[in-house]
Amino acid sequence: MWLKPEEVLLKNALKLWVQERSNQYFVLQRRRGYGEEGGGGLAGLLVGTLDAVLDSTSKVAPFRILHQTPDSQVYWSIACGSSREEITEHWEWLEHNVMKTLSVFDSNEDITSFVQGKIRGLIAEEGKGSFVKEDNPEKFREGLMKFEKCFGLPEQEKLITYYSCSYWKGRVPCQGWLYLSTNFLSFYSFLLGAEIKLIISWDEISKLEKTSNVILTESIHVCSRGEDHYFSMFLHISETFLLMEQLANYAVRRLFDKETFENDPVLHDPLQITKRGLESRAHSEQFSAFFRLPKEESLKEVHECFLWVPFSHYNTHGKMCISENYICFASQDGSLCSVIIPLREVTGVDKADPANRGISISTKGKTAFRFTEVRDFELLVAKLRMKCNATASPQRIISTEVAAGSATDSPKDFGAGQSKMGQRDNSKTVSTEALMTVYHPQDAENLDSKMLKEKMKEQSWNILFAERGHGVSMFRTKKTRDLVVRGIPEALRGELWLLFSGAVNDMASNPGYYTELVEKSLGTCTLATDEIERDLRRSLPEHPAFQSDTGISALRRVLTAYAYRNPQIGYCQAMNILTSVLLLYAKEEEAFWLLVAVCERMLPDYFNRRIIGALVDQAVFEELIRVHLPQLTDHMTDMTFFSSVSLSWFLTLFISVLPIESAVNVVDCFFYDGIKAILQLGLAVLEYNMEKLLTCKDDAEAVTVLNRFFDSVTNKDSPLPPAVQQGSNLSDTKSDHPKVDITNLIRESNERYGDIRYEDVESLRCRNRLYVIQTLEATTKQNVLRVVSQEVKFSPSDLEELYELFKKEHFLSCYWSVNSPVLQHHDASLPYLDQYRIDCQQFRGLCHLLSPWSHCANRDSLALWTFRLMDEGSNCLINFKQFACVLDTMYNGSFTDKLKLLFKLHIPPAFTEVEYLSPSKGDDLSKEELIHFSQLSVSSVGDSLESDSLKSSPEKGKGKVDIQAYLKQWQDELLKKEENIKDLPRMNQSQFIQFSKTLYNLFHGDPEEELLYRAIAVVTSLLLKMEEVGRRLQSPMSPVKSPLAVTEMAAEVPRERQEESSSEQTEGSRAQSSGGNHEWSFAFEQILASLLNEPAFVRFFEKPHDIKAKIESAKNLQLKARTRV
Repeated sequence: MWLKPEEVLLKNALKLWVQERSNQYFVLQRRRGYGEEGGGGLAGLLVGTLDAVLDSTSKVAPFRILHQTPDSQVYWSIACGSSREEITEHWEWLEHNVMKTLSVFDSNEDITSFVQGKIRGLIAEEGKGSFVKEDNPEKFREGLMKFEKCFGLPEQEKLITYYSCSYWKGRVPCQGWLYLSTNFLSFYSFLLGAEIKLIISWDEISKLEKTSNVILTESIHVCSRGEDHYFSMFLHISETFLLMEQLANYAVRRLFDKETFENDPVLHDPLQITKRGLESRAHSEQFSAFFRLPKEESLKEVHECFLWVPFSHYNTHGKMCISENYICFASQDGSLCSVIIPLREVTGVDKADPANRGISISTKGKTAFRFTEVRDFELLVAKLRMKCNATASPQRIISTEVAAGSATDSPKDFGAGQSKMGQRDNSKTVSTEALMTVYHPQDAENLDSKMLKEKMKEQSWNILFAERGHGVSMFRTKKTRDLVVRGIPEALRGELWLLFSGAVNDMASNPGYYTELVEKSLGTCTLATDEIERDLRRSLPEHPAFQSDTGISALRRVLTAYAYRNPQIGYCQAMNILTSVLLLYAKEEEAFWLLVAVCERMLPDYFNRRIIGALVDQAVFEELIRVHLPQLTDHMTDMTFFSSVSLSWFLTLFISVLPIESAVNVVDCFFYDGIKAILQLGLAVLEYNMEKLLTCKDDAEAVTVLNRFFDSVTNKDSPLPPAVQQGSNLSDTKSDHPKVDITNLIRESNERYGDIRYEDVESLRCRNRLYVIQTLEATTKQNVLRVVSQEVKFSPSDLEELYELFKKEHFLSCYWSVNSPVLQHHDASLPYLDQYRIDCQQFRGLCHLLSPWSHCANRDSLALWTFRLMDEGSNCLINFKQFACVLDTMYNGSFTDKLKLLFKLHIPPAFTEVEYLSPSKGDDLSKEELIHFSQLSVSSVGDSLESDSLKSSPEKGKGKVDIQAYLKQWQDELLKKEENIKDLPRMNQSQFIQFSKTLYNLFHGDPEEELLYRAIAVVTSLLLKMEEVGRRLQSPMSPVKSPLAVTEMAAEVPRERQEESSSEQTEGSRAQSSGGNHEWSFAFEQILASLLNEPAFVRFFEKPHDIKAKIESAKNLQLKARTRV
């Protein structure tokens, strides 16, 4: 065990201890007399006697480790052990994790300080582990208090867990604590007066990986906004990394990938996330993905046990995994044996062979599964019986397993069964036959050589079914995979696709769902249905099935029904090609559920607007190429070539590049092995063409090489007629490439790359998902900055920093809200400029941090009016371009520009009275008041939001795309001319009073404050005289209202600051006062001309402001400001 470091003098200790191992910094010692023959002589006997007479609390452990530094007589005890194995484990940990690090320190004092801090951290880490297991909250509460004290985050920020570790600042490690919370990764260290505090939000992380190098044996590398951070010396680095990976991916999905997140109620409330919950969620996701179960299934129990394999006559060791509706088993002894038992299929659960703690589970297929060496087997039998009784509802019993039935079930029988489940006859609507059986019926009498081979394949599968079961509960072993690699027979393809994909479970759990969906969806008109109609006749157009209305109608129904089921995906190109192939071999309803399995489970996030899933798998593919084909990566100067050429491979499962008769073999492997099969085949294709690719001079030549290769791939055993086979239609003169058989290619990919594990692929997916989404975000930023940079005078670096602050303000509003309305404002499908928008509350926060006028007493009112001015669409949201342009005017605008902005802020539509709503609070506005005032004069906020959404992105509605709206918007932008100051409306009395007050507030604290106050008085007096003269010239007899009230109301600033100016203004006003009721007003040209005559005004507004200093200050204060809010 690790010990709190204590000083030890070795002058006399050497008589009691024997040195066994040592190096420059550590010594491993054994207690003299322990483990020695004869007790180690007289000295050993004395030591043994001394130890024996001591009580148990002070008894000395027989082994210990000391820390030493060169040229020092002082040693520190850091670990002890009761056995050689225990102390050796500690010694090896020090050698692997600490030894190499100590060489970077310059002084012995720094080395000792670091070692002591590391050991104390390990002790605390072990203690934390023990209290977590015991559910003792005291230690965690102590850690939480330190977390809150060190970082000052809002109370809503939930701490998940914390770890002792070292953070590398340059080449020197700093021992401290790593805190993981829902929105941040934080580190704190305080050693020898040096404090290190680090806060990184999860949404800023672009790379998260475990690495190792010469100094760091194993560390966690975090890349955030281009900066690299390294954390090492964890007690349990794998557990820490997994949790960090989950939290980073959770934040990314919540903030960037709203489409998939909204379907995930588990993560919808950040306040409910716990360490234990995340761990169990990770296990459940791995469980449901491995066994191809519905996403709703969560792993409840795991039992190590043995399963009796009757056809091999032996017990295979593995794990029994139990969820709400399934019992699954996967071997761990290399036999690749797995079993899935739906509870709806279970007929009985009994104890079997109590001596071996056995459980027997019987199914409707008359198969009994016997599990032995099950811990607490009696309790488990009782639980399973309860589950089976709850599952056996009438609806479940009626929905028999389709795939478990005979392969010779006639289409008519199946169609009749589905009609009963749907409670209506839909035979005229939904096709109940696979298109291949209609267009290519097998002739049982005239069998050629290919058909004979096909029958032999069928016979092999029938033998397998006889041995290992038929249906969802069949034993899946290495032999099953071998048969899949050879190609599934045409007659069994649809059934086995349904089985291996897990779609059979969805179909059995939702009887009648598809027929009802077809009825609801047919006749609907959306953007998705328009795209579907456009692509229908592009789907396998050479196949006779899709040259007739039968195939086209079935394809239309499946795609339209899926778009209706999942509007967030709707329809994506490539879905039509995939669905066409599914319809060839599966009945229509089966094809629908296969499409559901592919889009929602097997290829997550592939078929949405940004095809994030495909981009992630392409990044995984690139990493595998670097590992397995280094020659190719050395030759290719740009790895993006592989991404561009392989996108169609992933989106269409090679269907778009291979002849149809070969592509279906790839689909066979995909449904059995998942994305792993596509990655393996992609590597095999590149390796097969390695020599030719290495001689290519450019990407176009490499693409040609691959296209010729795909054209040469054949399926010599395919029973399809020559008219349908695409490979057979190629003339030999078209390509001199030798023919390649798809079966051999797939077999070779399995042999060479079959060691790629499913777990490794999932880990690579998690890691690259962060990179892909951050790359898409970087693209969005570049496009926004390119557009906005043409409108403003900020430097590119300053503009980029402003964008990051703008985006951060958006996210800060999402961090601690369960159902944040701000999240609804981020839509990746919108144009770049409108993907991130902020509301009035967020804009006020940024104004306080960045505006050069933020010192103004009525800064909240100014922020409100500025927001209303920019909110041209009246939807209570502004984008970054609007924000940057108004800020540019404040910093880089001319005197006229700044004055015009202030003028427009005090006239409609920007200006609104806010003075008397809550006088007790002064000039500060509450969040509710801001929202209220920002929405004034908007007829219906909800309607305007919807109309703006439709205007910005017509595809979001149910109607067709309004191309004219886009063209008009574009034309307005091109024709937008500079605003003429003569076009500005006049400013009335109350608006001018507020305008004067704002000027008073702006000048407060300026070095020329008194001079500016006098200038205001002079200008106000001059303007009033001009207005009076103008009225008398127009109508000499008409009375004019005395402007005395103006000076009285505008002078609501500290009297001592403007005593002189007030008296001047009052005297000037009295000279022109006369009774009347007519209101007066000013034009902008009048105000501008008057102010230009005052040098103090011109100097104030032309004074430069340092935006860089404001930005740096805002970066440091933004989070604190949000905390105060």
